[in-house]
Amino acid sequence: MAQTDFIAKQALEKFKHPDTTADGEVRASVHLKKLETLWFNTGTLCNLECTHCYIESSPRNDRLAYITTDEVRAYLDEIKHDHWGTQEIGFTGGEPFMNPEIISMLELSLTRGFQTLVLTNGMRPMQKQSEHLLNLRAQFNNQLHLRISLDHYTPPHHEQERGIRSWQPTLQGLKWLSDHKFKISVAGRSLWNEDETHIRAGFAKLFNDQNIAIDAHDPIQLVIFPEMDETAEVPEITTQCWGILDLSPDAMMCASSRMVVKRKNTSHPIVLSCTLLPYDPQFELGKTLSDSKKEIKLNHPHCAKFCVLGGGSCSKSQT
Repeated sequence: MAQTDFIAKQALEKFKHPDTTADGEVRASVHLKKLETLWFNTGTLCNLECTHCYIESSPRNDRLAYITTDEVRAYLDEIKHDHWGTQEIGFTGGEPFMNPEIISMLELSLTRGFQTLVLTNGMRPMQKQSEHLLNLRAQFNNQLHLRISLDHYTPPHHEQERGIRSWQPTLQGLKWLSDHKFKISVAGRSLWNEDETHIRAGFAKLFNDQNIAIDAHDPIQLVIFPEMDETAEVPEITTQCWGILDLSPDAMMCASSRMVVKRKNTSHPIVLSCTLLPYDPQFELGKTLSDSKKEIKLNHPHCAKFCVLGGGSCSKSQT
């Protein structure tokens, strides 16, 4: 076993018990308050293979299969039938625009009246759909929101994460969206030990130089995601932590969202607690949204580092 795998296994070991921490304290948990955002993972295949991809997307990873429009429709029907009150539908991957049914899924979501968010790298798979995107933009205006992954405001750091020759195509896609007045935002990373003020200033200069219509100082238009490292030492979250940190469990991502995935060689999608834990079976909640009302125990390092301590959320698309 590689050293990093051994460390990761040790880090996960202390989060193993769903109800108590390694010190025997009561582990924190979160209840679904309201399903504000339902995510669909369109599949793990991607045109890139990033260094720190939490879902290990790549041109070869098909552990999560392409979801279909009919499968998406079934969940949107459930939202309507059971009066869930969901406002937003999100599409993530992999690279969503590699899914051959992405445009029909977007059109379905938009036609049903949902705010619709797509997380994309903005490269060739998205750009090949430019005509369809322009049609959706004309018909649904700002109801469609695209968030582009631009890890850093400089090419070397972005390409350190995304691979050589990834900067210019991403910037080209972002500029095209801005020029055509799409509702857009950018997702950056905090990998390089810069404080947030410095990061936002760097992006602000880039957006100004490139005439990209994004306010880098708006936390919705420029999202800086905390990093997730399963090998890092992360404190467990107990029930007492809510008071110590002055946080509410209702502010956590799993209090307001769920993600639908379809595993390879399975006949039906399943619902997970959130977007961050696509492979861990203990966070599988069932086949339907009704099944997913279960209490979520925060027994994973990502729960602590990304959500509780990092304040991260994959949504926040609405102003």
